[in-house]
Amino acid sequence: METVWWLVHEDRWRTIKDIAAIVNVSYGTVQTILTCDLNMHRVAAKFVPRLLTLKQKEHHVAICQELCQHAVDDPSFMSRVINGDQSWVYGYDPETKQQSSQWKSPGSSRPKKARQSRSATKSMLIVFFDI
Repeated sequence: METVWWLVHEDRWRTIKDIAAIVNVSYGTVQTILTCDLNMHRVAAKFVPRLLTLKQKEHHVAICQELCQHAVDDPSFMSRVINGDQSWVYGYDPETKQQSSQWKSPGSSRPKKARQSRSATKSMLIVFFDI
């Protein structure tokens, strides 16, 4: 059981078939160890548009705090804000759920991944926001 635990934590994308071949036990035994004894199950990665660095996240928080303070200091601030943006939006060809799934313990968080490869589909997105 400990060997299976170490193999999964070494590479969470390993399949039951791979683990069974390494430890030389049956598929069913490995499956029972993972699901019953170790209380693990496979989950697919949660899609996020892109993964931000810590510095980018801190910058976003600082800007939001600054805007919140403006809104508190000046009640008419939000009624004067109009925000517009235009961007090209690409379609993506994601991995299948099976390809992105990995083993997860009950206490660990769900894995995240950003899509990497662009497809030929491309659209212009223009958005305006006001109060």
